[in-house]
Amino acid sequence: MSESYIKANGIRLAYEEFGSPSDPAMLLIMGLGTQMISWPLSLCNGLAAAGFRVIRFDNRDIGLSEKMENAHIPRAPRMLLRTTLGLPLKVSYTLDDMAEDVIGLMDALGLDQAHLVGASMGGMIGQIVTAQHPSRVLSFTSIMSSSGNPRLPGAARKVVRTMVKRSLGIEKPNLENTMAFQRMVGSPGFPESDEELKSKILDSVGRSLHPEGYSRHLAAIMASGSRVELLKTVTVPTLVIHGRDDLMVPLECGIDTARHIPDARLEIIDGMGHNLPQALMPRLQELIAGHVRQEGVALPVSEAG
Repeated sequence: MSESYIKANGIRLAYEEFGSPSDPAMLLIMGLGTQMISWPLSLCNGLAAAGFRVIRFDNRDIGLSEKMENAHIPRAPRMLLRTTLGLPLKVSYTLDDMAEDVIGLMDALGLDQAHLVGASMGGMIGQIVTAQHPSRVLSFTSIMSSSGNPRLPGAARKVVRTMVKRSLGIEKPNLENTMAFQRMVGSPGFPESDEELKSKILDSVGRSLHPEGYSRHLAAIMASGSRVELLKTVTVPTLVIHGRDDLMVPLECGIDTARHIPDARLEIIDGMGHNLPQALMPRLQELIAGHVRQEGVALPVSEAG
């Protein structure tokens, strides 16, 4: 499918659809500084074949969606220092604003309801949408995300160290370093070849390179605080998927998310890190589609009989 553009919540968003417009909608929300093309085509096509109108999109300020060109560019070391000292962060927009982008996209596409699937920061955005707009959400799947609980562990030290070095310009985000970082946070049980990693990175950079948007996304996450009390109000059927080997958002974060969402189901995947490797897509497709079928919410006509 070709990419399209639409005005949502006052922001021009790039999006792409798979499947029949008459099928139940499923919105895929991507994470921190990451473009919609990081949702593997095999997953999008597989869910479409299972009977869903699959919609992936670029969040604001990333990919081909509208950039906040004149907005403040936060720096990671300064944000870490202010957070450590308990000082407020200067942000151009919040995760709540990005959640309203999702609702705006649904409104613009004429969708009264949709299934939501969010990865990492996309899971955080999905949590907010699900809690604040329960009548619009048929089901929610949160992948490798967090509740924002301040008691939870953060990313592994080597991950934080690499991110800080990049923000200070000590380590250049060239192809070799980017591949090394992707391997560091990736899935040891589902390794990707050098060619797979190289292709993903070059496709992303060739489509759009906007580090300022990454920084503003990070600021929105760091300023968002805990969503624990918000999660306790969720009434939508929820599945939480998390990798046992996630060094970016540790497993405890997924466990905590599931613990605070009433009746949420937790699926822990051995060997999964903080990425969406091709070898894991059949399992993810099965889990997401199975969650919807198990809850019996707005099944495709072929499944509802």
